[in-house]
Amino acid sequence: MHAFHGTPLVRTSRPHPLRRFAGVAAASLFVLSLTACQDGTGLKDGGAASASGSAAEVTGGPATTAAPSTAPTSAPATAPAPKTSAAPSAPSGAGERVLCNGSTTRVTAQPVSRPLNHMLITVKNIGSKTCDLTYHPVLRFDEMQWVPAARPETRPQAVVSLAPGEEGYAGVLLSAADGSGEGGTTGHRLTIAFQGRTPLSDGGASATPDLPAAGVAYDSSLTVTYWQRGSADALGS
Repeated sequence: MHAFHGTPLVRTSRPHPLRRFAGVAAASLFVLSLTACQDGTGLKDGGAASASGSAAEVTGGPATTAAPSTAPTSAPATAPAPKTSAAPSAPSGAGERVLCNGSTTRVTAQPVSRPLNHMLITVKNIGSKTCDLTYHPVLRFDEMQWVPAARPETRPQAVVSLAPGEEGYAGVLLSAADGSGEGGTTGHRLTIAFQGRTPLSDGGASATPDLPAAGVAYDSSLTVTYWQRGSADALGS
């Protein structure tokens, strides 16, 4: 065997594992102490961090605000249609015109004391519409075969129109005051015919007003006025 010469081997002892762990732990504690001293909070930081962690565990993290829903929860109620005021109703008969005749009027024929030998015909509109009295009444006593003439000077400038309830008039000269008339007789029944829109055309139902029980005397002088608005115009007074 060869003998080795030189520096003698020095046996170093290995640190025990427990001592190494203790040294590392002490160094770590030293570093944490320096960090705590630098921010001035000490170990309270660790406590705050622990509390924050606990809150995170309980709440499951910071709450997030839900975005508002854009869709309405329910359909808006339909607004009711605005009420409109009803248009005022037109007066009865307004805008509608009919002919005055025996079916829409009430007719009377009454002899008057003045002027002498005259009779007044009164026509009252008993219908619901305005009616027109056109031209003049066409008279017929009993079975007479001729038509009494109308006095042209009494023709009005406009047709006489009667609203419901209004009256129109015509005057009748029964006989000449001076006795110049011929063929004098007494009438017991009078028929009054109404004219249409053209002269002597049919204007509808005729009227047969009552006469005095003794009848009405007339002769060839028998004439009639056009329809008038007032009784004074009809009698020429």
